[in-house]
Amino acid sequence: MLASRQEPNMGAGVLNQQQVADAEPAARRRGALWPVALSCLLVALALLLVWQRLRVVQLGYVLSTAAKLERRLEQTNRELKLELASLTAPERLETMARRRLGLRDPETGQVVVLP
Repeated sequence: MLASRQEPNMGAGVLNQQQVADAEPAARRRGALWPVALSCLLVALALLLVWQRLRVVQLGYVLSTAAKLERRLEQTNRELKLELASLTAPERLETMARRRLGLRDPETGQVVVLP
């Protein structure tokens, strides 16, 4: 008959050699996790900073384009106001009314003054 060899009960709270050997790689894995997590965090932070800088540059270009457009529109507005003033000048309107429409100064009695 074959007798099986069993390990004697070491008692509660005592670890055998196999349990200690199994615990060491797990502890090493947990210890190696911190540098990996910290590296991932630093990479994420660096990517965030790069993205933020690119966004600032992009918004700078947008702001510059908007400022150029504003200056161009202000110049166009000034030119249009000047053109409006010249087109609505009383002397010009009187000259056009006489030439194109054949209008003339009113005769005596044609003007009616309302009370």
